[in-house]
Amino acid sequence: MNVPTMADMMAQGKKPEVLFWVGAAGSYDDRAKKISRAFVKILHQANVDFAVLGTEESSTGDAAKRAGNEFLFQMQAMMNIEVLNGYEVKKIVTCDPHSFNTLKNEYPALGGKYEVYHHTQFIQNLISEGRLSINDATLKGKRVTFHDPCYLGRANEVYESPRDLIRRLGVNLTEMKRHKETALCCGAGGAQMFKDAEPGDKEVNVLRTEDALKTKPNIIATGCPYCNTMMTDGIKFKEKENQVLVKDIAELIAEANKL
Repeated sequence: MNVPTMADMMAQGKKPEVLFWVGAAGSYDDRAKKISRAFVKILHQANVDFAVLGTEESSTGDAAKRAGNEFLFQMQAMMNIEVLNGYEVKKIVTCDPHSFNTLKNEYPALGGKYEVYHHTQFIQNLISEGRLSINDATLKGKRVTFHDPCYLGRANEVYESPRDLIRRLGVNLTEMKRHKETALCCGAGGAQMFKDAEPGDKEVNVLRTEDALKTKPNIIATGCPYCNTMMTDGIKFKEKENQVLVKDIAELIAEANKL
């Protein structure tokens, strides 16, 4: 899979159209790597000139900030901003709503001002520009419900781009009772992914999975690697792995287009 780095591009005197910010999950988590690969396949199909930072990419600092370590967040952010500004990056796309939120809303105050897109927004733009189309026959008739990531939906009010892409797949989109502004968190945001469960009789991800299962879906669509992990764990807890799939929207598009 051809994925050029910014360093490679600069060495050739080239500037990519967009920087793909892979994020920690998309780089290291085996399940999330599949989302990164699916998105890269879509970028290639649309002939997008892109690059990644590779080993120069570090954590955005999102988890440190949510956990209350502002000092560590600013250290991580300043390192990244120095690298990004050094490459004169203007446009960034990421599959991770946490990175999306941090790069878009928190980096500008520290000198990192970029045009930042969630991958569903970017794919939607590619379609509107006539650079990409989605095959609506491959998944036709499947029942799909979409789980809104907190940092995409409620934090940044991005509700329509993921749903527009899902509808283009030719599937039957069925909303959970709690969706868009009232959507329930998967349980992984705000650095909760990395801490032990608190007292209670049910995990948040199990409660959210129950919301999804009430729609009787074939597929639970996600737009965040952390949500993907939490919903997958919820499906395993409910012993529904053989009946319900959890897939990122990028994976669904790659599958539909047979990439």
